[in-house]
Amino acid sequence: METIVLGGGCFWCTEAVFRRVKGVTKVTPGYAGGHLVDPNYRQVCTGATGHAEVVQIEFDPSRISMEEILEIFFETHDPTTINRQGHDGGTQYRSVIFWKDQKQKEATEKVLQKIQVKFSQKIVTEIQSLEHFYPAEEYHHNYFERHPENPYCQVVIRPKLNKGKEMKEF
Repeated sequence: METIVLGGGCFWCTEAVFRRVKGVTKVTPGYAGGHLVDPNYRQVCTGATGHAEVVQIEFDPSRISMEEILEIFFETHDPTTINRQGHDGGTQYRSVIFWKDQKQKEATEKVLQKIQVKFSQKIVTEIQSLEHFYPAEEYHHNYFERHPENPYCQVVIRPKLNKGKEMKEF
């Protein structure tokens, strides 16, 4: 198994997408990229911690490649906006990829160059070395499945899932 940490706005959205991808064995929402040790949701929402809402994705590389994971990531959020996804704004919602080794960094750079042609604006996704990943509070895990009637889930997450269904990995 391999893992990578991705931030594409609200972690409820990113988690819901990747939980449906064949070859992905586990998705954990959490926080990364900031200076505060073991932050909580309330602290991250202030924007003062430097952390982004992220998901740690565990996947089987014999079933899905790192490149395919990254292509899904770029297709299911807007990597051309700085610190914003839809109505969610702030540094905690930035588009970011946290790599854990040189192989992941190189794969990320390769996919980024390949995918840029699909966007009319420049991709602004940050690419950083992963220092620490802090799992989010339990009530954030599997949020979409546990709260499908929530208006945010219907208005924001559902369209991302519908877009994802068009991709072969779902």
